[in-house]
This record gives sequence, C-alpha cells and structure tokens, in this order.
Amino acid sequence: MIEFERVHHISLAVRNLEKARAFYSAVLGLAEIDRPPFQSRGIWYTIGQQQLHLIEQPAGETLRQGSIDSTDSHFAVWVSSYSAAIAWLEQQGIPYEARPHSVAGFAQIYIQDVDNHIIELDAPYGS
Repeated sequence: MIEFERVHHISLAVRNLEKARAFYSAVLGLAEIDRPPFQSRGIWYTIGQQQLHLIEQPAGETLRQGSIDSTDSHFAVWVSSYSAAIAWLEQQGIPYEARPHSVAGFAQIYIQDVDNHIIELDAPYGS
C-alpha cells in the first residue's frame, strides 16, 4: 500500500503567464520560488509547506469557462482571518462568494483567478 504523507503541489494551466503572475503575485501576494528550467513556461509559488505551479497553456484546452461553482474542480487554502480576507478582496476589487456560516464547519470564500480557476479560502467561523 502507498503511504501518503502530504500534498506537495497543485498545478494549474493558465492561458497567459503574465496575467496569472499579476493575479497570484500582485493581488494575492503569493511568494514566487525557483522553478527548474523545464521546456514549458511557468511560475511556482509557495503556500506554507505546499506549492502552487502555474503552467502556461495558451491553447487553453483544459481550462474551464464560466462562473464560480463550488462543485467544480478547485483548490482550498486555509487563511487566518475570514474578515481580513473579505476586506482584502474588496480592496482589490475581486468578486467573491462568501459562506460565513457554511455547513462545512468553517467559513468559506470562493474566488476565481484570471483563467476561471476556482480558489476556496477557508477560515475559522467568526474570524
């Protein structure tokens, strides 16, 4: 049997690497980390002990269309403060779907990046 330890990284296809960098680096404030010299274009970020890998796919065949649908593919990041996350998103002009009293057992906020990837921000109730 395989003994799993943790999620190492999540990879997302993006249409335009510079637009994605503007969102993930400038708007969300994620820290870029070194990326090996693959033949593809991409950016790597650190999120705690895990990583987010963006890989440019200009043809966009695997990219989703449409608005937030929490039943669709997404990744979730735990944040320390629900109210601070909402304030930041509003300051940045990022549309979001808030679920402060989610049945999940914690508050949830859903946003989309520039390629319509769904990102879930989770926080303790009332934070």
